[in-house]
This record gives sequence, C-alpha cells and structure tokens, in this order.
Amino acid sequence: MAYDENLANRVRERLVDLPNIEEKAMMGGLTFMYNNKMCVGIIKDELMCRINPELHDKVVEENGCRTMDFTKRLMRGYIMIDEEGMKTKKSFDYWIDLALVFNPLAKSSKKPKKQSVK
Repeated sequence: MAYDENLANRVRERLVDLPNIEEKAMMGGLTFMYNNKMCVGIIKDELMCRINPELHDKVVEENGCRTMDFTKRLMRGYIMIDEEGMKTKKSFDYWIDLALVFNPLAKSSKKPKKQSVK
C-alpha cells in the first residue's frame, strides 16, 4: 500500500459533496484534484495540502505541519500534515479548508491542449 487507505477515505468523505473532484495516482500516493487543480493528497500516511503561499510560514509552525519536500526540494505553498496534526475532525477540516479556500486562486495543473493548424 503506497498510501493510507483510511486517510484516503477520510478525504473522500470530506470532499464528497463537491463537484469536479477527481482522484489521481501521483507522487507515489493519491492526489485529489478539484476543478482540475491539485488540492489535497496523501503520501504514505501524511496529508498533503496545497495552500496559499502567503500563509505558508505561519502554518508550518503549527503542530504536525511541515513544508513538503519533494525530491529534497522544499515546496512553498505545499504542506504535509502528520497524524498528530489531523487527529481531530476539527484539525483535519482546518487543513482541508485551507486547501479549498486557495483552490480558486491556484494555477491549473492541466496544460491547455494545443490547437492543430489545418
């Protein structure tokens, strides 16, 4: 198992009422795309959230939160939450809400299709 299936189910339950949610296997885990943009994900047993980079320095000081370091490169605007940081429903919802609030401002992860010239 590349990611925690129980955590994946928690995320699914939290996002179930939203339109335009798509699950994708990515980065050795599972990513939840919202409106064609990476929003939250699971890598092993941690929750990944894409948040407003302007909030980054403040939130990484919170319990159970750290900057995502993908291939040893720190990624501002992407955070990882461990089990301690999402133990309660309230804390879990807090992290998901940060990602959902940023989603309309985030750049799309999809590249536009090139139009063919005839």
